Order: sequence, then structure tokens, then C-alpha cells
Amino acid sequence: MSGQFMIIDNIPVEINGEKNILELIRKAGIDLPTFCYHSELSVYGACRMCMVEDKRGRMQAACSTPPQAGIEIYTNTPRLRKYRKNILELLLANHCRDCTTCEKNEHCKLQDLAKRFKIKKVRFKNTSINKKIDNSSVCIVRNRSKCILCGDCVRVCEEVQNVGAIDFVKRGSNMTVTTAFDEPIANSNCVGCGQCAAVCPTGAIVVKDDTAELWEALSDKNTKVVAQIAPAVRVGLNEELGEENGENEMGKIVAALRRMGFDEVFDTSTAADLTVLEETAEFTSRLEKNESLPLFTSCCSAWVNYVENTHPELMKYVSTCKSPMEMFASVLKEYYKNSDKKIVVVAVMPCTAKKYEAKREEFSKNGVPDVDYVITTQELISMIRQAGIVFPELEPEAVDMPFDLSSGAGVIFGVTGGVTEAVIRKVLADKSNAALRAIVFNGVRGMEGTKEASITVGDREIKIAIVSGLRNAENLIQKIQSGESKYDFVEVMACPGGCISGGGQPFEKLEGKLKRSAGIYQSDKMSTIKRTADNPLMKSLYSGLLKGKNHELLHVNRK
Repeated sequence: MSGQFMIIDNIPVEINGEKNILELIRKAGIDLPTFCYHSELSVYGACRMCMVEDKRGRMQAACSTPPQAGIEIYTNTPRLRKYRKNILELLLANHCRDCTTCEKNEHCKLQDLAKRFKIKKVRFKNTSINKKIDNSSVCIVRNRSKCILCGDCVRVCEEVQNVGAIDFVKRGSNMTVTTAFDEPIANSNCVGCGQCAAVCPTGAIVVKDDTAELWEALSDKNTKVVAQIAPAVRVGLNEELGEENGENEMGKIVAALRRMGFDEVFDTSTAADLTVLEETAEFTSRLEKNESLPLFTSCCSAWVNYVENTHPELMKYVSTCKSPMEMFASVLKEYYKNSDKKIVVVAVMPCTAKKYEAKREEFSKNGVPDVDYVITTQELISMIRQAGIVFPELEPEAVDMPFDLSSGAGVIFGVTGGVTEAVIRKVLADKSNAALRAIVFNGVRGMEGTKEASITVGDREIKIAIVSGLRNAENLIQKIQSGESKYDFVEVMACPGGCISGGGQPFEKLEGKLKRSAGIYQSDKMSTIKRTADNPLMKSLYSGLLKGKNHELLHVNRK
């Protein structure tokens, strides 16, 4: 054999750039248990579940040990099995036991591993304390009695999002994860992205559930309930409901919502087309005046929260366009304003921060919000299950008129780079299919955290940056402010990879995110209308419902 190898459970495994033994073990097809390890985060090494044993009986953490050629290790010795069971018992002894009513029931890593290692009885006294639940945020709920101190939430908040709203405090048995001065999370600098809930292996941080009130609205005969579905949702619920990951399930989602009692169902991609037109016009105006550049996108509410909290001086550079969700909501409320029923607009989103956005004052009229309820993909899955709908057996259905047309450019808003590509499709003079295909290779696509691209409009070169993950956004801001980099247009998505990785989506590792991304682009390929400007509904809206009202309905007034 050529190359370098480690011997894992008597099997030679080639070393090929793996950062640690854990990656090598998983490459060998062994599911070594972990709580605190995420490949996108720094190595913490706290849970010790990934301990391995060498042939001399020495134990080491696989997550923090680099591969070394010729070394023999074992992952499943009697000593290791006993060790892991002891760790699990100790965690369970300091953990509440309300598994059947927990939001993470059947999706909890602690529960999964307890079952895997056949923990039938915990020998130690239960020292769990019923700590007060932090229900202050409109986005997430924190329950410290379920925290196992893995540190995943702390690291994603600091390392990926650059927010640092939560951290470890105290020591030893008194250690806990909380906010500065133990304030409610709503009083912290949390931006509502929900990435902490996405990585939490237990039910210590979960998405806030608003479905109970929504069920009441659906049951009210005097209420007309209208739904809009964000692009990323169509590829986000698949595996949870027995479908192939990454497949476009928009038609089945529409069918499911109708069975649950929704009166009208629309696609937020239609409003994404409105965003393209409004944002392109704003961008072109700023270019002509050569002022307030770069233009930062405003689709991502967690990003807007971040700018307001961290860089208020940059708000003048953020687009005045509402997000597609808010644009569509204001259009829907305007369209149904003379209805004899109460109109309730529901947004099905991949994002937890949208719950906060819906409650912002600028998105209400006379105290009534344009979006009445935001439910995440996770909540939609829960509602489908509650309704007893067998999702794989549904026949796909189309969205309702009159807002039944959207372009592929609107659909790709669900992935990082999608907003930029949609705008490029609009501003490029060459409208040929060849030009459309060439955009794919222009640097706007891909899951990289920071991307750059440039296009020529007229006689001017337009420099573009695309970032996902707020740490990457912060790094880019620092370069812009120092003069190191200069851009005309910057797309920012708070969640790594864009909305497909939103905090309200079922959590997926990189491979799953790539399938979701591929599903979004496949939907674009199958779309008859590729460019926003080719969508006939846009012309109808601007000459009708939006005539003389487009700024009022589609923009926010920023001082």
C-alpha cells in the first residue's frame, strides 16, 4: 500500500488531509458519538464522548487529536463502552426527564445516545433544577434545565455569527450558559438568527412555536387565512416527512396547507421578483449619483438587526426595500383590504428572525402587522403531522391566482448568491440564454462564506461581494471601512449558505445543505420564466395595485 494510514479497529484507513482522528473514523464508516463537535466550529473537546483507545490502553479525544500514520486505535472496546455509558448517565442525572413533552423529542442527541447505549436506568440521583424558562424572545426559547454544556450554541454565536449574545458563566457544578448579567435573551444583542437552536443537541434552545394561535385562526369561519411560502422551505422539510432531501416539494406543501384550512396559498418568490425590481432601481439610482455605496441588501432580517446593533452608521447603505416577506404581506393586505372577513397573513419561513421582523413597528399599519404569523419550516412539519397528513401521498397543487407567477430569479433567493444573481439577470444588457448560463460561472454561486464577482454595466465595472454568516459579514465590513476593499453591491445572509440553512429549518450538515442548494437551482432550471423582467405579473401589479403606491408598500422610510 502507498500513502499514509492509521489502523482503526484493525482496518487501515488512508490519511488524506483530515484535521483530526474523528474525521478519519467517520470516513471509515464508524459513527463515533459526539455532543460538542461540529466541523464548522472550533474544537472544544468537552463532552469526551469521542474518546478512543490505543493498543497500550491510552485514551484520547478523537476530535482534538490529529491523525498520525501507523498509529493503531480502537473505538469500541469494553472500557470505552463503559466510559460512554457513565458520561451519559451523569448527563441524564443532571437533566430534566420530560422527554415526551420536549420540543426535541425524537430529535435529541442525548435521547438518541441513551437509547443507542441502552441506558435503562440512571444510577445517580437526579440533581436537575427546574430553572426558569427564558421565553422573552419572539424567535427562540431557552430552557437551561436541558443544557448539557456542550458549548455548541456559544461557539456558533461567537465564531460564525460574531454576536456573542451567550457565553459560559461560573465554574464547576455552577457553570451555565447565559447572557451578560443573566438578562433575558430579548434584552441582549441577539439578532434572532436561530443558529444556536439549530446546533443545540438537546431542547435547551428551540424555535418558538406559534402554531397554537394559528390553529385557532384557521378554525375561525370569519377569518380568511392567506399563506406565503419562502423559496427555501420547498427543499427544507423533505427528509422529516419521508421525501428525498433537496427535492422541490412546493406543490405538496400547497396541498398540505389547503388541507389544513388555509384559504389562499402563494409563493414568496413572487415578492422576490418585486424585490429584484425595486432593489435594482435603487441600486441604479445610487450608481448614477455615485453615493451611498456599496448598497447592502435588506432581505435578511437578522443581518438588518446586526447592522442596527453593531454598525448603525452603515444603515444608510442598507437598501430601503422591505424583505420579500414584508413586501408580499403589504401587497396582500392591500389586495384584501375590502374583504368582509378578517384577513390573516401567514408567512412560512426558513428563518427564526422573521418572527422578530414581523413585529417591527415599521411593518404595521395602525397597530396591525402586515404579517400576522410567521411559522418556520419546523413548525410547518409539526402542523402537517398534527393534521395527520401523509405527506408523500399528497398530489402536488398549484398556488392561487392572482399572484400565481414567479420567476426562477425569485426562487434562487433561498440560497447565498441568489439575490445577486437575480439582480445581475436584470441589469445585464445581454438577455440571451448563453449570458444566463455564463452567470453561473461568475462567482456568485457556491457555499463559500465570502465570494466576489464583477460585471460590466454600460462602461462601468460593478464590483460585488456576497457573504453568508455574520462573522464573514463583519470581516468584510472591516475591509471596506479600512479601504482595503471596495464594492458597489453587497449581499448579506446571516445564516451560512443562505436561507436553506436558516435557524427554522431542520438542521443539516454540509452535505444536506448542498442537496438543498441543488434543489433550489433545479427549480430555477425548470422555471419557464428565468428573469424577473419577463414575469407578466410584475407589469400587471405596477400598472394596477402598486400604481402610485410602490414606495409606500414596498419600502421602509429610514432617516
